[in-house]
Amino acid sequence: MTDDASLIRRDTPEPARDGRPQAEPPDPTSGGPDAAPATSVPLTAPREGTPRPVETAAELADVVARMASGSGPVAVDAERASGYRYTQRAYLVQLRRAGAGTVLIDPLPLDDLRTLDDALADSEWVLHAASQDLACLAEIGMKPRRLFDTELAARLAGFERVGLAALTEQLLGYSLEKHHSAADWSTRPLPESWLTYAALDVELLTDLRDHLAAELDRQGKSAWAAEEFAALVASADRPPRVRPDPWRRTSGIHRVRGARAQSRVRALWYARDSVAARRDSAPGRVLPDSAIVAAAEQDPKDERTLLAIPGFGGRSVRRLARVWLDALDEARSLPDDALPVNQPVDGPPPPHRWAERDPVAAARLTRCRAVVIATAEEHTLPPENLISPDYIRRLAWSPPEDITAQTVADTLRGFGARNWQTELLATRLAEALPDPTA
Repeated sequence: MTDDASLIRRDTPEPARDGRPQAEPPDPTSGGPDAAPATSVPLTAPREGTPRPVETAAELADVVARMASGSGPVAVDAERASGYRYTQRAYLVQLRRAGAGTVLIDPLPLDDLRTLDDALADSEWVLHAASQDLACLAEIGMKPRRLFDTELAARLAGFERVGLAALTEQLLGYSLEKHHSAADWSTRPLPESWLTYAALDVELLTDLRDHLAAELDRQGKSAWAAEEFAALVASADRPPRVRPDPWRRTSGIHRVRGARAQSRVRALWYARDSVAARRDSAPGRVLPDSAIVAAAEQDPKDERTLLAIPGFGGRSVRRLARVWLDALDEARSLPDDALPVNQPVDGPPPPHRWAERDPVAAARLTRCRAVVIATAEEHTLPPENLISPDYIRRLAWSPPEDITAQTVADTLRGFGARNWQTELLATRLAEALPDPTA
């Protein structure tokens, strides 16, 4: 497959099936990120057709050779089975490169994709929302050395809608269907319509990259994007941070009062997690959070009472009744000194508690947030992309003893802020931190 069968370009509208010219897609550089899209052209099939997924070592070797002989950036995407499976592994990998065409790879029957990674070592990878895919790609041996994230680029450029379909429509004049985005990609065999959807996700990604790169350059933000992309590359194979007490994130846990009742949430959460890991099933499909919270509140002691609680009536849940009751028995038998206790918070308290804990710090936070919002508006980008809100909270809660632009910049960089962020904010934050009434 090659790129010989080109798609419609903005400067070369393709005739419609009846011979009339199609409407020309919009030129995004004429109106910036707020330009309204013209009528879009539905994109329903890849230009060379939908490829069959690569499943053997021999087929992978052919793909490696093709990709190595291609030119320019390589569009990369991965499909997971979030909401269906326990892990976040990749169940399909899509690539497209000029001179090599589009490739779909089923990583399940293959040991890893390290040979492909080696072939692309010198290439820029183009991904959309790269942080969602980098971990699962690293798991199968693929890590970019350079990348361009089209979603992040769009945020920095000030686009309000940064989804792949929205950007493709606005910048390239094509509409993409996204109705398979939440599908169970662990399904085998994958339906043809799903494979077409997956191939289309990389069909226009490098075209989108070129438009966004031009827009960032026009706005003078290319260096900002380069720092952000470099940070993504550096974190590509970093293991995810392990949260302490993950059971505390159970939805609705705020309704559970008392350490004894919270121990029941904890016991049920870990019992569910064990079953989910063994089955490779998303925990919520084993037992919903709402059922855990309800059981923790009611503390059922027999199967009949347990199964009467909403969420425990399904056949697969009922079969595990003894597992849930054993977990509740375990929580019930705990001594008081083994009950959950609130762990000390690493960092400042929740902002809604600042006023009572430290009114001076609360006022500092208000002033710092105002600086961030004003600066973000000035440069047309979301405040959360200008600087992490957590960095601002930490700075306002515990500012440097000697407040200068340099000490503020050093503090922010210590948290993980980029150079471009500190250059925009350090001086203004240094002016906002001191109490103006002191």
